[in-house]
Amino acid sequence: MTESLAGKVALVAGGTRGAGRGISEQLGAAGATVYVTGRTTRSQKSEMNRPETIEETAKLVTAAGGTGIPVQVDHLVPAEVQALVQRIEDEQGALHVLVNNIWGTTKIEWQKSVWEVDLESGLHTMRLAVDTHAITSHFALPLLIKQPGGLVIEITDGTDEYNSKNYRNSFFYDLAKGAVSRMAFALAHEVKPHGATAVLLTPGWLRSEFMLGEFGVTEDNWMDATRFQPHFAISESPAFVGRAVAALAGDPDVARWNGESLSSGQLAKVYGFTDADGSQPDAWRYMVEVQDAGKPADTTGYR
Repeated sequence: MTESLAGKVALVAGGTRGAGRGISEQLGAAGATVYVTGRTTRSQKSEMNRPETIEETAKLVTAAGGTGIPVQVDHLVPAEVQALVQRIEDEQGALHVLVNNIWGTTKIEWQKSVWEVDLESGLHTMRLAVDTHAITSHFALPLLIKQPGGLVIEITDGTDEYNSKNYRNSFFYDLAKGAVSRMAFALAHEVKPHGATAVLLTPGWLRSEFMLGEFGVTEDNWMDATRFQPHFAISESPAFVGRAVAALAGDPDVARWNGESLSSGQLAKVYGFTDADGSQPDAWRYMVEVQDAGKPADTTGYR
């Protein structure tokens, strides 16, 4: 179902690390030109105070076979996003894929009610997780819909089905993820008349740089983390969701997914791609049938 993405232009908004880095690299592996945006560069860190940079991600894109172009952008600043889209149009003449992956928050107060959390911190999370996506879509979509076949992917955490039945243990986190889900649904209606497609996509339990650090492991020895959290055995690398995005972007019949809530594990079965280790982790089915059901960790039949 997939085709080469050579000649295609993608914008991965929020591509510094995690899912954004994996998506950028896999789009590059399919031959795309990828604009990688974020706030952290070699010379300046964002409020997240992480070491990963947009230059590193762009270098990975190019090494994978594509063309990586890092652009420092704060997606809360409309003028910066507008300038980014104008640059893409000036340099490439088109935008074929928009991946809204911006997150960037530093503080989630888990297991606290809305009246117990720091209000300004919670509202800042909403701005980073929701306003950024709306601002980026506002400026990028006019370029994307100039020709039919464009693809918009809203990245979230959790399928619509899962999130509709499960509270995500934080008022603002739950609200942010729900808003992004509804945004994908709304965009699907708005871009369809222009021959474009919009979807919601979630990875499973992602082995991001942050998560690996929390467990004190690396990608090479990540299974050691199951000593502390056995269900981490269902986790996936950022390459897995990256391959899901590349598969969607290369599918000539991608419009069949318009408005759908999708997961990397679900799409792996449709398109036949695997994670970096050759497995196909189906995290959200595992969450419901094993982890949330209180069963012992066992990924048999889920990888």
